[in-house]
Amino acid sequence: MFESLGLLASAPWIYALVGVSVLFDVFLPVLPSGVLVIMGATAAAAGSGAAAAGRVPDDVPDILALTLCAATASVLGDLVAYKLARRDGSLPARAIARSRRLALAQERLGAALARGGGALVVLARFAPAGRSVVSLGAGAAHSRVRDFLPWSALAGLSWAAYSVALGYFGAHWLGAGWLATGVSVLALFAAGSGAAYLMRRPRAATEAA
Repeated sequence: MFESLGLLASAPWIYALVGVSVLFDVFLPVLPSGVLVIMGATAAAAGSGAAAAGRVPDDVPDILALTLCAATASVLGDLVAYKLARRDGSLPARAIARSRRLALAQERLGAALARGGGALVVLARFAPAGRSVVSLGAGAAHSRVRDFLPWSALAGLSWAAYSVALGYFGAHWLGAGWLATGVSVLALFAAGSGAAYLMRRPRAATEAA
């Protein structure tokens, strides 16, 4: 398993790759941050199996450290995007102003945070590009950081824990190989599709009214 995944899934490389990928995928959603988290968790599961058999591999990722690394990078990335969009005249603020879709998302998010409905931030973390829209929208709407940050932290921790759990338990159930990784990635994408659908429903209802 470790030969097939290579050095990318070993510690400390996996922590660095996950941290950088998660930090910047708020601006570049195409970065494979979720896949990297799952690969690291799969390698951790393989390492625990080898340890149980009396063989302790070197450089095995720790699932708790992997979860905290992904969650922390997620919050930091959210805050960077939030701070940039909060500045009037910044590139993200101008992009939101030019896009009717982003402007509408900004209005919805600002209203949701104001009434304590920050669960939208958690839901958006799983949707493709949802994190980008929410973080930039919260900044452009000048939402208070104390309204946004706790939900961002909950979103990052939920997403990180879910991704790590997929890789770790998938490897235990299906074997620590590419099949487990592939199934776990599909499950992550399925959760993202479901989150995107749920995020579209309120908007569709509003537009229909």
